[in-house]
Amino acid sequence: MSLMGIDVGTTGCKVVAFDELGAVLAQAGREYPLVSPNPGWYELDPEQVWSFIRECLREVNAQIEYDPVTALSLSSQGEAMAPVAKDGTILANSPISSDRRNVKQTAEMEAALGAERIFELTGQPISTIYTMPKVLWWRDHAPEILEQTWKFLCYVDFVAFKLGVEPVIDYSMAARTLAFDYRTEDWSDELLAAGHVRRDQLARPLPSGEIIGEIPGKLADELGFSGSVKVVTGGHDQPAGALGAGVLQPGTAMLAIGTTEALVAVTGKPRMEMLEYNVSCYPHAAPGRFIALSGNQTGGRLLRWYRDELGAAERAIAEETGRDVYDVIVEQIDDAPGDMMLLPYFVGSGALHDDPSATGVILGLNFDSKRADIVRAILEGLTYEQALCIRSLNEIGVEVNRITAIGGGSRSERWMQIKSDITDLPISVIHTSEAASLGVAMLAGYATGVYSSLEEAARQLIKVKKTFYPRAERTAHYQRQLTIFADLYEALRPIYAAMAAGDC
Repeated sequence: MSLMGIDVGTTGCKVVAFDELGAVLAQAGREYPLVSPNPGWYELDPEQVWSFIRECLREVNAQIEYDPVTALSLSSQGEAMAPVAKDGTILANSPISSDRRNVKQTAEMEAALGAERIFELTGQPISTIYTMPKVLWWRDHAPEILEQTWKFLCYVDFVAFKLGVEPVIDYSMAARTLAFDYRTEDWSDELLAAGHVRRDQLARPLPSGEIIGEIPGKLADELGFSGSVKVVTGGHDQPAGALGAGVLQPGTAMLAIGTTEALVAVTGKPRMEMLEYNVSCYPHAAPGRFIALSGNQTGGRLLRWYRDELGAAERAIAEETGRDVYDVIVEQIDDAPGDMMLLPYFVGSGALHDDPSATGVILGLNFDSKRADIVRAILEGLTYEQALCIRSLNEIGVEVNRITAIGGGSRSERWMQIKSDITDLPISVIHTSEAASLGVAMLAGYATGVYSSLEEAARQLIKVKKTFYPRAERTAHYQRQLTIFADLYEALRPIYAAMAAGDC
């Protein structure tokens, strides 16, 4: 038997089958494009996403004929949703988190309820990233979508629907819609009214780790499954990744280095002081716990941008040698700290400032600058941002004293050492970079009795591969640079505002 985790990311999907001890039996992934019909608009085609997931399911199932899947669970990016008609027709593409067309609607929702009231109900700082302001944009520009929608489905409940079971949403994902009251563990009438969505247009919320049904036999056969396969509620990809990294106790945190960069720390229930630093606080994928989330929407997309726009030479080397192009990009840098400074605000500033007008900046270019210097500035800039997030969390009483890194970026030892040096914290890397898939596979095993508890699952499945420790001399240098990094945004804030107002 095996357990399966399906992770639906912003730019790609992964399907992984694990044995009961956490070893990967088979995996498959696909990368899909973002649709950008206008500047600042970023969408996914839900049918294309499902098509790729279906391909991955067949590919994985074909490799585990003697270890058939008995249960699966799902993790996905937050916020993005598919409007689905009663007959299953997809009515529009899914605006993703970084889609910023809904600035006006976000301000409208804040004016109607107030930022403090929204945080009190949801644990989320008001922002353009959430589902409800995106739905309000449709109300203003495509009202027929609201009229025809049977269900607005985030990707965990959308894929459950495509797997032939009830489209149930877990608490951690429901929290990312800006319609879920974490205190009552149900949809909020107050928030639904502000978002112009009916309660029956959303999936039923349940805790993570609950069995919601079985894949119908004919569909299971088409997807390559053998026998009965139970579908279990999963989680938003960040808390799901934290679960898969064994981040279950206060003081521990997960750093997810994927399309976005996210820092997830275990904490208590939301407190109003978190709002000052735009920290989200909502249910963990491990039921009964909460996480504090801080991060940057740019993340690994910045390396992808470098690959596509500046990395022709690295792409050629990767093609000639059969190496991963990101390994080629990162390994060209040496071990010395860089002289450039990069603000990784290619889709706004991220959690600390929540400034959608902020843009990326590279400071320190000269005629001696090389591509490798830009790569190092990317790696350092993304990490400076996380170091400031850690500082802010500590200031509001969310302790972070140890980090486990996950995601594709965690495979780079050079980057992990840079991150340890800049954050002045030990950073561990576990045996798999696919922690979100592992986390929801743990939920599938827990729900079906394979593990007596998630703690037991973590002890059995999660193995530390290597830990990186800060080097005192490098840390002292980076702490001085961190001050400059923090000052750089403050110096540019009025310029960003002027550019946004059209005064420049």
